[in-house]
Amino acid sequence: MNQHFNLRSAVALCAMAVLPLAHAANMSRDDYKAGIDRIEATAKADKDACKAMNGNAKDVCMKEADGKEKIAKAELEYNRTGKADDQNKIAVVKADAMYAVAKEKCDDLAGNPKDVCQKEAKAAHTKGVADAKMARQIGDARQDANKDKMDANYQAAAEKCDAMSGDAKDRCIAAAKAKHGKS
Repeated sequence: MNQHFNLRSAVALCAMAVLPLAHAANMSRDDYKAGIDRIEATAKADKDACKAMNGNAKDVCMKEADGKEKIAKAELEYNRTGKADDQNKIAVVKADAMYAVAKEKCDDLAGNPKDVCQKEAKAAHTKGVADAKMARQIGDARQDANKDKMDANYQAAAEKCDAMSGDAKDRCIAAAKAKHGKS
């Protein structure tokens, strides 16, 4: 069934969205404003294209346009801030958008196939949100582990310096602090 393929694709896209990325925020206010204007113009064009459709196809088209706009705005916000929370928000917004479209596509069905379609859409959404949450927790745990490693390495290096005295000890401690991110 084509619906199963769409849901699997949605889950795969959500999983890709939560992969950790190194990112530096460096967007000017003017670039951000231009990005918002571009996104809104594209959304208006997408929605205008939907107006030529009828019935549920029109509803699906509108959900797709809304989702595309929300995703683009979340990505722009992440590009502006570079914050991990904004990166995580992209994955959640993608899951929400795909869920809205999938639910709308289910309206073409009736009876048990419709119920199954809705359950599959909900399951894909739940998985996408859970994957985003898990990726965030993994990122936090990785950051904590790296800090613990740096602290342990500093303690070991500082212990080696204790065998020294005077200027040699001071230089050793300063080198250990510099190497292990201590101030």
